[in-house]
Parts: sequence; structure tokens; C-alpha cells
Amino acid sequence: MAIALAADGTRLHYEVSGPRDGEPLLLIQGLGADRRGWIRQRRALSGRYRCIAFDNRGAGRSDHPEGPYDLEVMALDAMSVLDAAGVERAHLLGASMGGVIAQIAAVRHPDRTRSLALACTAARHHQWRRELLAEWAEIAARDGMGAFAQQAVRWLIGPRSLRRFWPAVGLIGPLAMTGSPDAFVSQVQAILAMDDSLRAELSGLRVPTLALVGSQDILTPMGDSEEIAELVPGAELAVVRGAAHGFMLEHGAAFNRTVLGFLDRATRVRVA
Repeated sequence: MAIALAADGTRLHYEVSGPRDGEPLLLIQGLGADRRGWIRQRRALSGRYRCIAFDNRGAGRSDHPEGPYDLEVMALDAMSVLDAAGVERAHLLGASMGGVIAQIAAVRHPDRTRSLALACTAARHHQWRRELLAEWAEIAARDGMGAFAQQAVRWLIGPRSLRRFWPAVGLIGPLAMTGSPDAFVSQVQAILAMDDSLRAELSGLRVPTLALVGSQDILTPMGDSEEIAELVPGAELAVVRGAAHGFMLEHGAAFNRTVLGFLDRATRVRVA
């Protein structure tokens, strides 16, 4: 088991797959999820890239310290994982909350960021999303993570896929969300504590950037990704048709093709 130590001593579990000489790719998961949420990506991306998947603090096999949590600290956690893996500079792939962590990491540590792939994420708060996340935290704290997963699944998976793959969703969802309710609530509070000042800093990024979203995503709609693509100079926007928020699982093949194409293009860009 590979462990990285955060600045405050929190132990962060990570796993590495792919060729030793492959370009490093750090995978950062979203709210409540652990590294297993990347199962379809690791299989596809590890053929060319050295994939480093880790559990955020409060998720999976990483420590679940008492809150409050802070997304700035969680971005430093990501850098601690790179340090432990012996990586100076990596491509960053973040989903949802992990996409916000990746944005922070790229802004604060541009010298360590090779490229930035931001899936189903945003650079600002919306009041309706604040209220929804606060409701999810209340459900998790009161009724447990299983109750939260039942409530949240319709926000994460498209309606057609939900009907077709409900048994698989019911199995995979809980496996990828193994944090305690307290840690989940701390992650939600970290998201809610962020202000919108990050948006102004995105214009200073000078790394290849992809904003990737599903056309049926109702949690982080296309407008959020369109805004990121407008804010980051030279950023690409890609829309996976028919996909919702959990499209790395639901539409994994299309997600992987899009990300691989972007990473291959970014790898050909000369390192500054």
C-alpha cells in the first residue's frame, strides 16, 4: 500500500499503474468518492500514461480526520501525493470537486502542472447548488451514506442509463463512496466555504486545458464548463452527448477517447 503524508500528517492512500516511463497523470476524484471511481479510466489510460490515483482525505483508505476541511489544503494533498510518487510535473485530471482541486493546484503550482483536464466541474457557486449540497450533507449526517447515495444518484446518472444500469449503479455507487458521514460533511463544507475568487485566477493559466462535460449533466451543467473554457486562455471544450455527471462510468468509452486525445495533444506541446 502506497502512502503519502500531507503537511498536517494526514495519510493519503494512492496507487500507481501504467508504464514507468509514461507521462505522469494524477487523477483527483470528487465529493465522497475514492480512487475506484476511476476504474474505467485507469484501464484505458494506463496503457500510455503513468496513472496515479489517490483517495482524498475523508474518502476511501486515506485518513478521515476531523473537519473542517479546506480545498486549498486538499490541493496541497495532491502535491504531496506527487512528491511521494517521485513526480515533479504531471497532467491533472479532476472530476467535480476533484476538478476544483485540480484548478487550485494548477493556479498555485503551475510549475508542477503539465496539463489540466477538468470534468463535470465549475469555477463558481450557484445558490441552488449550495442548497442542494447542504441538503446532501444533512441527509448523510442524519441517515448515513447509503441514504445520500439513493438521493444523489438521479443527479449523477442520466435517466436512460439509470433505467438500463440500475443494478450496476446500485453496486458500484456505494463501493466508490466509502467515507464516513462526518468526513463527507467536511468535504461538503470545504466546497461551500470556497468563494468565487478562483475564477479571476484562471486567466493566468498557461497550460493546455480541457473542460469536459456531459450534455445531460444537471449538477454541473454545460454552462459551467463553457465558462471555464472561456476563462482559461486557449482551453478546449468537449461535450459528451447523452452523458450526465457520472459520465466517467456511464459513458466511459467516450470519456476516455476524449481525454486520451487531449492528453496526447498536450504531451506533444513542449514543456515550458
